Amino acid sequence: MNIGLFFGSFNPIHIGHLIIANIVHETTEMDEVWFVVSPQNPLKANKNLLHEFDRYDLVEAAITEDYHFRVSDVEFNLPRPNYTVQTLTVLAEKHPNHKFNLIIGEDNLAALPRWKNYEQILENFGLIVYPRPNAPESDLKDHPNVMMIDAPRMDISATLIRNLIRENKSIKYLVPERVRQRIEAKKLFV
Repeated sequence: MNIGLFFGSFNPIHIGHLIIANIVHETTEMDEVWFVVSPQNPLKANKNLLHEFDRYDLVEAAITEDYHFRVSDVEFNLPRPNYTVQTLTVLAEKHPNHKFNLIIGEDNLAALPRWKNYEQILENFGLIVYPRPNAPESDLKDHPNVMMIDAPRMDISATLIRNLIRENKSIKYLVPERVRQRIEAKKLFV
């Protein structure tokens, strides 16, 4: 089975994430897309980061009706900070019959050389790269294990959504309705 792995803090998951995941599923040979909720990104500060179980719950709510999507908590039990290469190794060992491809934005492709053991990721796993606004050029676009896809250039940010919530403004259409309802019910991000 071909699995696209979409890593992120999903703080919160929003419609942009879901559009990209759907495009990947529909335009590549990925049988499923797994949303891997990252407890902490080693390259980002984690202030304003909702607890990982709440973020997992929001992803689960967002994808509940799409059987091609799954949510994964594989990183919750790994040492922190965790690196993508470690997670990919664990998943490959746990699921030897699956072929994993990492889904990243074009901006992350340019930053990939800063990732721990990025060469190992490039050699052992495919990369599916979606366009991002103002992404810097990368020589890695031509790597045989990198697949550039055509997708909308999404510029929806979780920061914008969190700010709107704090300002008591609507996030309708930015997140799935189930996610909006859970955020309101649990008073998240306020």
